Amino acid sequence: MTRYRYLVELGASMLAYGAALTMSVWLIDHGMVENPVWKTILSLTPMLPAFLVAMSILRHLRRIDELQRRIQLEAFSLAFAGTALITFSYGFLENVGYPKLSMFAVWPLMSTLWIIGGIISHRRYR
Repeated sequence: MTRYRYLVELGASMLAYGAALTMSVWLIDHGMVENPVWKTILSLTPMLPAFLVAMSILRHLRRIDELQRRIQLEAFSLAFAGTALITFSYGFLENVGYPKLSMFAVWPLMSTLWIIGGIISHRRYR
């Protein structure tokens, strides 16, 4: 039941995020908004449902048992440390001519490492 509730909350939040992102990018790209203040506000609107995504994850962590929390803590720790090491390393490589990467690359890296960390931790406690 807990997992189902989490998936519904996360799925609805992600759908809202996708819709807000698509709408804001389309409106900005098609010149529907000219005022720079409104462009800024519109470009940040996907962050409202992104906040709901974060809240659904937090609620899920509060609902799960201690072993599952420990697994998630280890997965988050790997994702946090791994992302820091990789992004800092690449930042130093940018100083010697490597192309600059967008900040948008950080979240996919962190979420991939979170999944890998979850798999490793889950296997450890089997």
